[in-house]
Amino acid sequence: MVEQALSEDLGRRGDITSAAVIAPDKTAKLFLVSREDGVIAGMDLARLAFQTMDPSVRFQAEIRDGQAVRAGQTLAAVKGNARALLAAERTALNYLTHLSGIATATARAVAEVAEYGTDIVCSRKTIPLLRVLQKYAVRAGGGVNHRMGLDDAVLIKDNHLAYCDSIAQAVRQAKQAVGPLTCVEIEVDTLAQLDEAIAAGAERILLDNMDDETLKEAANRCHTQTAHPHTIYCEASGGIGFDRLRRVAQTGVDGIALGYLTHSSRSLDIGLDFVA
Repeated sequence: MVEQALSEDLGRRGDITSAAVIAPDKTAKLFLVSREDGVIAGMDLARLAFQTMDPSVRFQAEIRDGQAVRAGQTLAAVKGNARALLAAERTALNYLTHLSGIATATARAVAEVAEYGTDIVCSRKTIPLLRVLQKYAVRAGGGVNHRMGLDDAVLIKDNHLAYCDSIAQAVRQAKQAVGPLTCVEIEVDTLAQLDEAIAAGAERILLDNMDDETLKEAANRCHTQTAHPHTIYCEASGGIGFDRLRRVAQTGVDGIALGYLTHSSRSLDIGLDFVA
């Protein structure tokens, strides 16, 4: 993945600017520095970007992924061939700023609901081919991954139900098809649908676009039902923003799905300072 990213930047002729103006044996040193408070993710990718260009590059990390940093804090010192460092700097920063932005947004959401013990959960709304990295960044920020892909678990949504006779039928068919070791989850948007899903044996329920009062009642039904020997994990979803997180957590849901973590988080401002 890092090799592909570097190849995209280098093109057919490589870094023609550095080749034109910098001596081939010139050594340089640089520092990666956070320009703002945040949580870091992607340090290994930054290291790989530099060392893929030149394996002899020395990358001294001062920070681990998942660690909070302050503005002005040094993340790493990097030393090696100047041409190699200049060729890799943008790829290293692109990974580091993007993933740290996701980790920072996740950590902020986790802190907002910490007193309620509510999971902050990401979705499959990821940039194509970056899902593994983006979901890793969510974990670095203290969040929880939902499905990595369509093969991880069953999630019956409204588009599936359009081709089924009922919620009960869909849940029964899914449980029969995948067996007892694969989770069967279903999305509902009314309490009547919730009751049907519980009775049918759904193990996890996505509560979509419900107001806070309805979420509270839905969470109570999931946690007090007697159809199963265990409580049902319930997750609120549907365009929930940061300003509503605390209210949703207070309803008693087990998790809150936040699509914006992976599709809209702002990159963390990280600078790269060369030392002459």
